[in-house]
Amino acid sequence: MGDRNAERRPAGELEACVLAALWAADGPLPPGQVQEILGGSLARTTVTTTLSRLYEKGTVSRSRSGRGFAYAPTEDASGLTARRMHAELAKDVDREAVLSRFVSQLSTEDERLLRALLDGEGDAT
Repeated sequence: MGDRNAERRPAGELEACVLAALWAADGPLPPGQVQEILGGSLARTTVTTTLSRLYEKGTVSRSRSGRGFAYAPTEDASGLTARRMHAELAKDVDREAVLSRFVSQLSTEDERLLRALLDGEGDAT
């Protein structure tokens, strides 16, 4: 029996690949099309399971398509990153400490951008 862990992807990599395929699409995709975009090396059940997990997390929506579902992202990549940042911030009791540490570790350019956004001078989309 082979070492199954040697073939495993890092946590979240498959979800990221599936999301990238959905973001590049012109509309909702069924699991089979996502599988084709990803190169077809994954089993359709693996792709379907990943899409179902993303649906349960609220990261993708789904609509009936024939006997199955077609999936679409609920937000763009920036929106997803922002939602993840909010979720991480919500996990900590001391929000001030977390935000302070985050800001203190920003690059000069990111700090300038954040300040401009907070002052209403930047593009907040």
